[in-house]
Amino acid sequence: MDGIHDLGGKQGFGPVLVTEGDAPFAQDWERRMWALSRDGICPTMTIDWFRHGVELMVPGDYLTFSYFQKWATNFLMLMVDAGQITLKDLERGYVLEPAGPAKARTVQDILEQVRRACTDFSVPEDAPARFATGAGVRTLRHIDHPHTRLPAYARDACGTVIAHHGAHLLPDEGAQGRHLGQHLYTVAFAARELWGEAANPRDDVTLDLWESYLVPS
Repeated sequence: MDGIHDLGGKQGFGPVLVTEGDAPFAQDWERRMWALSRDGICPTMTIDWFRHGVELMVPGDYLTFSYFQKWATNFLMLMVDAGQITLKDLERGYVLEPAGPAKARTVQDILEQVRRACTDFSVPEDAPARFATGAGVRTLRHIDHPHTRLPAYARDACGTVIAHHGAHLLPDEGAQGRHLGQHLYTVAFAARELWGEAANPRDDVTLDLWESYLVPS
């Protein structure tokens, strides 16, 4: 999380605009984009490869594209990377030899599929947990992987392990196509540890963090 997307705790980007109503899609094409993403538009995609693709966007595009515009742009990149389409296809706007027509499915069909799904990223534990509940830990200051779930605002900070969740797939490796498990913890940080003396001393921030992000404090 060292790219333009890692905005937690940063200032100067203006207010977060909140519109009235709770409709999840502003335009109909956004509904289609969401449904296509859930219906296997890119079979080689994993959640961490998808996130990393968004993180690799040109900063100017990332800051100006709408939410689902980022999705659409990213899926085009993922499909080129997977060999499903070519850059020439993108320039042309269509493929010369399209696949056969797929079975017609509506957004409602996809919603029902997602409702019934239960994705589990836990994996068997092949090593004992390094930290117990109540242990003091410090997060790493530097991360070697180009994709990680340790946000910049929580680097080199001391906290306390308040829960252990067993082993789960490590996103840092998953973004590179390597599916490796690692112990996952919930770590609590005093707000002042992250934001300084101006933060409310009664507030805490909790983060789910993988074992390789942590060292004993």
